Amino acid sequence: MMKKRETSILYLVLGVYTLMISWYYNHSFILLLIHYLFWPVYLVYELLIGHLANGMWKTIPLSYFN
Repeated sequence: MMKKRETSILYLVLGVYTLMISWYYNHSFILLLIHYLFWPVYLVYELLIGHLANGMWKTIPLSYFN
């Protein structure tokens, strides 16, 4: 039971993180909805094209709290 809870929390956190990345780069509600539906694919895409390189993986979430 505990293992399932841990993986579901991780899944939720990664999903929210992906939506933060989407909004940071696109500022579009339509793309946000599409990325919400297919967020694992979008997260891998962002990693492969390098949008999270050079510390951007950390800068993007911090930009929402400044």
